[in-house]
Amino acid sequence: MSGWDWFMTLIILWTFILIGLMFIGGFFMFRKFLKRLPKEDGKSVLDWQAYYIDQALPLWKEEQRTLLNELVEPVPELFRDVAKEKIAGKISEIALKEKASTLTLDTIIRGYITATPKKDHKFLIKKLKQKQIDLTPYEHLLDRTTKARGERR
Repeated sequence: MSGWDWFMTLIILWTFILIGLMFIGGFFMFRKFLKRLPKEDGKSVLDWQAYYIDQALPLWKEEQRTLLNELVEPVPELFRDVAKEKIAGKISEIALKEKASTLTLDTIIRGYITATPKKDHKFLIKKLKQKQIDLTPYEHLLDRTTKARGERR
């Protein structure tokens, strides 16, 4: 192959890589766009999440914030802030619906499990066991099936 053929091959390869990256980025942008769309009640998923966090802010003490930061450590750093916000929103929602005066460990763990996608429950269980938290009261929330974890038999 001559130098020109190599150059053209690299240009074509680079074109496919760029198109692939644009599709991946577009997919994630579209998912974010869908979460911003208002539902029947006029608020989007992200609006409700922010509402719950704002309303429950006085319940969050430094100890609970530290625990939340520890719980989201397994999440890749790029997505950690989004995961933390989603989990905090779910914890806050549970606390507000139960009219809690403080955030308990039970509320935090239930919110953490509920907000975490079922396919990631394997990592969630590992993290909770590291923290020596008894999972028995939360078995009904956990999905331990191989289908949810994406494993093959």
